[in-house]
Amino acid sequence: MKSRKASVKVISPHRSNDGGIALRMREILEQLGEDPSREGLAQTPERTEKALKFLTSGYQMNVDKIVNGALFKVKYDEMVIVKDIEFFSMCEHHMLPFYGKIHVAYLPTDRVIGLSKIPRIVDMFARRLQVQERLTQEIAETIQQVLEPKGVGVICEARHFCMMMRGVEKQHSGTVTSAMLGAFRDLKETRDEFLALAGNHSSRF
Repeated sequence: MKSRKASVKVISPHRSNDGGIALRMREILEQLGEDPSREGLAQTPERTEKALKFLTSGYQMNVDKIVNGALFKVKYDEMVIVKDIEFFSMCEHHMLPFYGKIHVAYLPTDRVIGLSKIPRIVDMFARRLQVQERLTQEIAETIQQVLEPKGVGVICEARHFCMMMRGVEKQHSGTVTSAMLGAFRDLKETRDEFLALAGNHSSRF
């Protein structure tokens, strides 16, 4: 069974003019019963706007610019793994952070990608409003599209502040998601090799 080839969309959402988020943040602070003019909060709206624009900067990133031609023809057909890629993202349901580590593997066909490009691809999708399941799949599909390897595997391990700070308030629960394409989905031995090499990192993030 062939893995499906995804098209990677670069989203360009409507953005408020500079200062628009800060203005609304002042209104939010007032709605929460705070005084946005007091010393501790005087610059908070502007800092919040700057932080939110950075945390969602992935919408403005383009995979072609990230890869920038860093694809190299190599006679190598063994598994390539980049482990423990730290990421921070924001849950689209509550706009609270979730964070953790991502492990990426692929089986080259006739070329490899510069190793630093894989964490940059992770950042492109992590710096958006996300759900963990979609984040995992988008990374896998993008690497499949860019490299056209025999297969791609992605494991994402994360902790969610929406579970830790509110709701069930469970401090030590983690969520693990995976996306397996091509040989990683079709061949158990390939999948098992990836899982063994990635190891169990759930206690390390």
